[in-house]
Amino acid sequence: MLRTALASVARTPARSTHVTRQVFRHSYPVFVRYESTTPDREALKAARKANDELQRDWRSPILTYEQVKPKTLHPSSDAYLIDVREPNEVIQGSIPSAVNLPLSVLATSLGLNPQDFRAQHGFDKPQKSQEVVFYCRSGKRSASACDIARRNGYENILNYEGSWLDWVSREARQKP
Repeated sequence: MLRTALASVARTPARSTHVTRQVFRHSYPVFVRYESTTPDREALKAARKANDELQRDWRSPILTYEQVKPKTLHPSSDAYLIDVREPNEVIQGSIPSAVNLPLSVLATSLGLNPQDFRAQHGFDKPQKSQEVVFYCRSGKRSASACDIARRNGYENILNYEGSWLDWVSREARQKP
């Protein structure tokens, strides 16, 4: 019965002149896909440009090793250096004075009240106006973390794009 119903759907002609019909016959049952519109490429291009313009201010400033190093030598309670790698990655090592807040729980954690945040992560929740520097292994997740923090109302977000890989290679070069 199901086979008959699907097959009859596949044989039903399109009811609109704007609808194209594609039938895929891999095996049983028959699948039908209807496309009701074709994309307006100019409208898509304009929408992407408008979205880029809106998010231009969302791009977090990028820090270099030379800018991060002093923050590790003289940690401040006014600034956080947050490692967004997962705990099994942090075991390999981390930048001095950094705290761990995995990207996988970042959005949820930033929504917690300060007491619950402290109980869950072991350090005080950053204030929305406080300087927060994110890093990860290679700079991709830290960029995502910056975006998540910005969406949660944080204003002073920085990205150490070189992240852990850059830190380790630079530190190795400085040892005698």
